[in-house]
Amino acid sequence: MTTQTLPLPDLDGAQVVVPAPDSGPGNWSGAASAFQADEMTYLAYRVRRPLTEGRGVSTVVSRSLDGVIFEPVCEVFRDEFGAESFERPVVLRTPQGGWRLYLSCATPGSKHWWIEALDADRPEDLPTGRRTVVLAGDDRVAVKDPVILVDEAGRWHAWICEHPLTDAGDEDRMTTAYWTSTDGLSWQRHGTVLRPRPGEWDARGTRISTVLSLDPLVVLYDGRRTAAENWHERTGLARGELGGELMVDDGAGVLGSPHSDGAFRYATQVTLPDGTVRCYAEMARPDGAHDLVVTSGVRS
Repeated sequence: MTTQTLPLPDLDGAQVVVPAPDSGPGNWSGAASAFQADEMTYLAYRVRRPLTEGRGVSTVVSRSLDGVIFEPVCEVFRDEFGAESFERPVVLRTPQGGWRLYLSCATPGSKHWWIEALDADRPEDLPTGRRTVVLAGDDRVAVKDPVILVDEAGRWHAWICEHPLTDAGDEDRMTTAYWTSTDGLSWQRHGTVLRPRPGEWDARGTRISTVLSLDPLVVLYDGRRTAAENWHERTGLARGELGGELMVDDGAGVLGSPHSDGAFRYATQVTLPDGTVRCYAEMARPDGAHDLVVTSGVRS
């Protein structure tokens, strides 16, 4: 496995694109996904408050010409979906030309999550779009935080974070499974492809956050060592073949914020029309809040 030209983001010069909704721990803007279309960068992200103030209260879709200054396009609220919280969304344009927003929804009074989709002709119309539950989860597993893309042949790929619900108190554990689809609504699971590693910095959970390359498959992922590090994940890199189990590239190192809880998570990457690579991520700041930031370039 090669460890040359490691595409981890460079945090020097990171710019805030969406500030946290307030100061202090639990106030986070992030869990974003990015999508490039019509020379515009689209971001879908959730706005989160502390546990006592509502958790993930809404999902926002914004767009930008330069990839730095964003304007909101639409917003959806958790109460409209009967959800206790929102986590990572995905926004994209389908091969048919419509727009789709995937939402990670928390079932009230439980540790269960499901994934729902909204379809509309325009991104502005997504809040009133057609709703489809695409992955329901069950009493054994919660599903959330998707990474979704469509390849040049029109095949849909998804990497879904799965939380086991069988052992009370351990529901924060996470692995990533690979799924495929012909339409992005009905999915087939192909198995777990990224697992925690006992004794390592990612021993408690591994969640793929963005795909850098499909062939060969190269991804960035969130990891944490302990349950206490829930919400404070850092970012690593893994490699492998599509559909197979991925191997962590330890030579790439681990990327975390120098501030507060060290969180640098939910990294998502796009390439602008001029070839500029931009990475967006949720990053801890000194007061414990998390901003949504953008970085350019990779570490040497």
